[in-house]
Amino acid sequence: GLARAAEEAGADGLLVVTPYYSRPPQAAVEAHFLKAADATGLPVMVYDIPGRTGTRVEPATMRRLAAHPRIVAVKDCAYDLLSSARLIAETGLAYYSGCEELNLPLYAVGGAGYVSTVANVAPRRLREVLDAFDAGDTAGAARLHARLLPLAERMMASGLPGTVTVKALLGGPLREPLLPADRETADGLRALHEALLRPARAESAL
Repeated sequence: GLARAAEEAGADGLLVVTPYYSRPPQAAVEAHFLKAADATGLPVMVYDIPGRTGTRVEPATMRRLAAHPRIVAVKDCAYDLLSSARLIAETGLAYYSGCEELNLPLYAVGGAGYVSTVANVAPRRLREVLDAFDAGDTAGAARLHARLLPLAERMMASGLPGTVTVKALLGGPLREPLLPADRETADGLRALHEALLRPARAESAL
């Protein structure tokens, strides 16, 4: 299967998304992840993104999955901070935010970091948020996090996949069936991206 092929190709781990479209029951969701985890010796990150797949990994299911020695992390796009905070406290799973607006809130309740679309185009700005928080400057972390939100919102607002908006900023081809962002969207993204990359002092002086 794909998991074994990834291992043979030298992958360091597996990012496994929930089954999509068919909206299977939780027993099938659990079996899906366990099968992937049992297929190789690689660590597994569960990708919980019900907005795209139509199926959530319910908290009770996640607790059971956490018992598997190779299921070690979660890319969390479920938009349920309370459940995520509880699971972080109750399991050994490393939780990574997969939705930009919850990057800092999830980190603040024990998350491990984030798997970020915006980090593809502004990695240092994302790193600065964590560095400020880790240094105890929570107010500074909040300000830096807030600076990221306009670009994050624009990248997601049109419903376009992150790949399309990243390519609009960095260039490069898209695979079918995706189409490039239109000029208005691309221009808006570039303006926000340029504003984000400016030093905070220069921006405040404008």
